[in-house]
Order: sequence, then structure tokens, then C-alpha cells
Amino acid sequence: MGQRRKSREIALQMLYQMEMTGQPPHMVIDLYYELALGEDVKNPDLAKAVRPFAERLLNGVYAHRDQLDKMIVGASENWRIERMSIIDRNVLRIALYEMLYCLEIPPKVSINEAIDLGKTFGSPDSGGFINGILDHLLPEVSLVRESSGSETDS
Repeated sequence: MGQRRKSREIALQMLYQMEMTGQPPHMVIDLYYELALGEDVKNPDLAKAVRPFAERLLNGVYAHRDQLDKMIVGASENWRIERMSIIDRNVLRIALYEMLYCLEIPPKVSINEAIDLGKTFGSPDSGGFINGILDHLLPEVSLVRESSGSETDS
């Protein structure tokens, strides 16, 4: 498994924990690594490699959550964000954050990774649901990326 894919999984787990507990990102990060909640932290080299991108995703989603949610709801038909499964909405947030702010990652890669995360951690319908919303958002994201040039948000 690639390092970025593992980072996305970790970010998803931490976002899930944030929603369940109401804890802020720094507490969730500390707890995740303190308790060694995943195989990634049992391998110090892997933990060192994946942690920065996982934290970038977590903090970025947290900072831009209102914007991300507004875009997701706008692209979904008859779905309020709170009606979406906790996994699906957080996979969508991660992917959309990547698509908007991680300009070094092609949007299609973010979409494919999100579909895989949804299939792995969500319901049997998650992959298609996630794909539909992100595909709908792709033209808008492309315009934002073009106007952003080489600016990134870390």
C-alpha cells in the first residue's frame, strides 16, 4: 500500500473519531499515535512517512469543513450532509480537500482513491455514491485549480 493511501486511511479514522467524540484535531492526532491505533504506528519508519500527509488532510478538512460541506451538498441531490454516512461524508471531505488544495495531486487520483476508501470502509453503495458526487464537482474544482495557479494550502 502506498504512503499517501495509508495517510488517507489514517485521516479518515481520525475524522471519524473527531465526529464521534467532538475532540479537536490536535487531540485526535495525539491520541491516535499515543495508543498506536493502527499497524502504521507499529512500524516507526512507516509512521514517520505517512503522518505529515495524514495530518495535512485532517487539519485541512477541519479548517475548510464548511466550504467542503457546502460544495458536497450542492453536488448531491436531496442529501443533507448529516444524512450521509459518517464514512461517506468524510471520504468526500478528504477527496474534495485534496482536489482543491493539494495541487500536486491530480483530481482524478483523488477521486479514485476516494472511491477505493469508500469501498473499503463504507457500504456496498459507497463507491458509486462518492464517484457520482466527486465527478459532479470536478468541473468546478478544475476552475478553482486553474485560478489558484501554483498556490497550495498546507
